[in-house]
Amino acid sequence: MGARTKARKRALDVLYAADLRGETGAEALIRVNAEGEAPNNPYTTTLVAGVSERRERIDEVLTEFSTDWSLARMPAVDRNVLRIGVWELLWADDVPDTVAVTEAMALVRELSTDDSPAFVNGVLGAIQRKKASLV
Repeated sequence: MGARTKARKRALDVLYAADLRGETGAEALIRVNAEGEAPNNPYTTTLVAGVSERRERIDEVLTEFSTDWSLARMPAVDRNVLRIGVWELLWADDVPDTVAVTEAMALVRELSTDDSPAFVNGVLGAIQRKKASLV
């Protein structure tokens, strides 16, 4: 497993916990650092901070593209994987779009429901096609 793949998984752990605790990603980073569980890979911090900073816009985009699924109705894993995927698609210039989508699908394939990979692929694929008008 590559370093960035591990960083994405750790970022998902932090964002998922933040979601369940009602924290922001930034608050969750402070908490995990204080608990001595600071992320090893700087890309984890980049992802969590990026998603936190752009969370409002990310959620707007997800609401627009996740037809028939509100954010609250999505499984928490899917919601946070999608947030990471959207951030990488729209704001991570060093991540190819196909990598962002493939990595998101791999995370939900491993950690979520059987229907999640197709759902995540559909949402992120639609966002990728309209990317130029979203940034």
